[in-house]
Amino acid sequence: MNTHVSCRPVRTTCPYCGVGCGVLATPTADGGLAIKGDPDHPANFGRLCVKGMALGETVGPAGRLLSPRVSGRQVEWNEALDLVARRFSEAIEKHGPDAVAFYVSGQLLTEDYYVANKLMKGFIGSANIDTNSRLCMASSVAGHRRAFGSDTVPGRYEDLEEADCVVLVGSNLAWCHPVLFQRLARAREVQGTKVIVIDPRRTATCEIADLHLRVRPGADAAIFNLLLAEAERRGLTANASVDGMEEALTTARQTDAAMTGLSADELDRFIDLWCASDKVVTVYSQGINQSDSGTDKVNTILNCHMATGRIGRPGMGPFSVTGQPNAMGGREVGGLANMLACHLDIDDPVHRQAVQQFWNSPRMPHAPGLKAVDMFRAVEDGQIKALWIICTNPAMSMPDADRVARAIAGCDFVVVSDIMARTDTTRLADVLLPATGWGEKDGTVTNSERRISRQRPTLVPVGQARHDWRILSEVAQRMGWHDAFSWSHPSEIFGEYAALSGVAGQLGSDFDISDCATINRSDYDSMTPFIWPRAGTRQGKRFFGEGTYHTPTGRGRMVPVVPRLPQPATTDVAFQLNTGRVRDHWHSMTRTGASPRLSRHSAEPCLEIHPSDAESLGLSPASLARVSTPRGEVVLRILTTDCVAPGQPFAPIHWSDQTASSGRVNGLTPAMVDHLSGQPALKSTNVSITAFEAKWYGYAVSRHSIDPNCEYWVAARLAGGYQAELAGLSVPLDWTEAGQRLFGIDRKPIIVRDDKRGTIRLAFVEEDRLIAALFVSADPVAVSRSHLADSLLKDIDATLLAGRPAADRQDEGATICACTGIGINRLIAAITTQKLLTVDEVGEALGAGANCGSCRPEIKALMLRLLTDA
Repeated sequence: MNTHVSCRPVRTTCPYCGVGCGVLATPTADGGLAIKGDPDHPANFGRLCVKGMALGETVGPAGRLLSPRVSGRQVEWNEALDLVARRFSEAIEKHGPDAVAFYVSGQLLTEDYYVANKLMKGFIGSANIDTNSRLCMASSVAGHRRAFGSDTVPGRYEDLEEADCVVLVGSNLAWCHPVLFQRLARAREVQGTKVIVIDPRRTATCEIADLHLRVRPGADAAIFNLLLAEAERRGLTANASVDGMEEALTTARQTDAAMTGLSADELDRFIDLWCASDKVVTVYSQGINQSDSGTDKVNTILNCHMATGRIGRPGMGPFSVTGQPNAMGGREVGGLANMLACHLDIDDPVHRQAVQQFWNSPRMPHAPGLKAVDMFRAVEDGQIKALWIICTNPAMSMPDADRVARAIAGCDFVVVSDIMARTDTTRLADVLLPATGWGEKDGTVTNSERRISRQRPTLVPVGQARHDWRILSEVAQRMGWHDAFSWSHPSEIFGEYAALSGVAGQLGSDFDISDCATINRSDYDSMTPFIWPRAGTRQGKRFFGEGTYHTPTGRGRMVPVVPRLPQPATTDVAFQLNTGRVRDHWHSMTRTGASPRLSRHSAEPCLEIHPSDAESLGLSPASLARVSTPRGEVVLRILTTDCVAPGQPFAPIHWSDQTASSGRVNGLTPAMVDHLSGQPALKSTNVSITAFEAKWYGYAVSRHSIDPNCEYWVAARLAGGYQAELAGLSVPLDWTEAGQRLFGIDRKPIIVRDDKRGTIRLAFVEEDRLIAALFVSADPVAVSRSHLADSLLKDIDATLLAGRPAADRQDEGATICACTGIGINRLIAAITTQKLLTVDEVGEALGAGANCGSCRPEIKALMLRLLTDA
């Protein structure tokens, strides 16, 4: 169990999305953390989403990697680090520096990222370092650099509150960036800000939309081309500070509106709102970036803002919001294979020389390295002999994930640094190195508005875990570069990095925090959040509002874009699968999966499919379906909904081989990338869908871990133990024996059979306490999961094997508000009996929706449905 550092609140930063919310974390006596939002942090002003609020439930030692391992054998740190240094050195000596690679993560702190980049590019001499941020925002980086001459995000969060109109395109802000969504929702309520959502799905974000454009998947560039052409016709494009205007306009005028799938009236309403609003912000995220033409889509958005001068001033501009806590910090230190630190250009010999001279390094690469997809292809082909994966899970998250897993398994030497002992990737490693996690790490992160904040340690590292920067430094020292990697504290790394940014600033880089170059440990520890640049008179300045860009001419560059749609589905592969996040989980759930309340909202991966598609396939609600491509197959629960259009199902990305038998959706996606950014197209995979012909369905709860042995299972944590959804293609001969094996229990269960209904119910009881229960049916199991989950926390009663609470007790139903644990049935009862008319009234009556606010769109949708049904 962790020993706490202090009992006082520590100001730190949330480790989830790119909003970068401030957190007050107070260590508790049991080794956990009490969490509150930091009211003084300018990103969130005390707000937190439910994931951030549950951080204290995710920091325990369960599942952690506690010591170094070599070939599954526990070893001392010196043995592991000696081996890593020797094997990397041997690979470089025999095959050259490009025979090794690092694959890192937007969850690393900036100091970790800086050390990894310095080691690979400056001392090993290869640019083969890339990051899972390649899957997140690489197209935005490429678009920025084409248009601005730099990877500069000009927007700030306050712009959402100062704008007259906010366009959300490819962004489910309500679920993926909930705190920003609440700021925007408040602006709409108080100031009348118009909100436009462009998305093929009707998401929770649409609940505050004045206009929802249900665009054809992939047609975003066409919409913004049409906007640009109409803006010219209305005389709004007289901007002398950009080049390429006429070429971009010529292409835009030729765009066919039919590509969008929208009516003329819908397009007219969008264009009228955008053009009539001087202060307009366009927020975009993965729905734009994760495309094989993502960079072009980004540039069509930038074109509109640059041409009309709606950029770089309060309340206006394009705004890329990132999916990871330090994706921006990684961009700033050159964590991508095609960049140098401090936004310098790896293709520029002057930039390369400046960085090499600053580092006093022996060599520098002369060209970009391998981007993520190409990197793992090089691993597969044997070009990469030694691979170090840090703080990420590519065997689950990369496109064509099964192929990536096979490539990693076949690599000569694989090192994985992680906090968790078991992931889809750690099981493939030769060497495992235990790293510190959130609550233990010490450094800085940069959020989506360029704000640098501190992550401070609140807990002592578990086991033998070490900081990533320290692990990398110790390997570098063993490879012969002791003096260049001899830091004793992350403040020294930050100061060096800040000093390098001053060199970059002299070369014209936008990123300059050189005022921090002489920072001492005390000032570093007390650092308050700030927006860069932080250098002389440039403190926190806005970019591009005065018409000056970072191109050689100082002018912005508009880019002509010919829109193109994804490859259409065929008769044999009739559906185009969209993928993304759910509200309460994040990435592969190694953190959020540890919190029982975060699994109450979405405990199982579902396939959202239009009712007409489900009917044509013979799929009933809550049944199971196989979703397949030539690359792989997953089995998902059916959720019929008109939130998705016919032919356009949706599936979440979070489930791995550790949490589901067959839920890794990126095993389906092709390794098809944007040719400029290298970002994979994860939003449009052509798939076939067929029924999973289950012979039985099951639902299990247990105080102890569950060991499923059937074709379909999904496991999740509960407050008192575990749950599992189950299904099989053949019926066990003996359900008592099957239940005993499932739970690892020898005793006989209580059994209730109903042959007429085809149900079997087993309960294992000890001293009037439920140990485990299994509910089996020929159809999807219809029991109250919230009631059974609660049964693990109290004495057994007669309602247990009924699967529902007694008539005098309310069935909570599916969780809507994870903060308070309030389910749909209690909401319906309160809304109808108390005649509640607004979401705020619900909050006052029950507390639901009154805390983090993530569930407010769902509560509003429920109220509208009840009103319609009435």
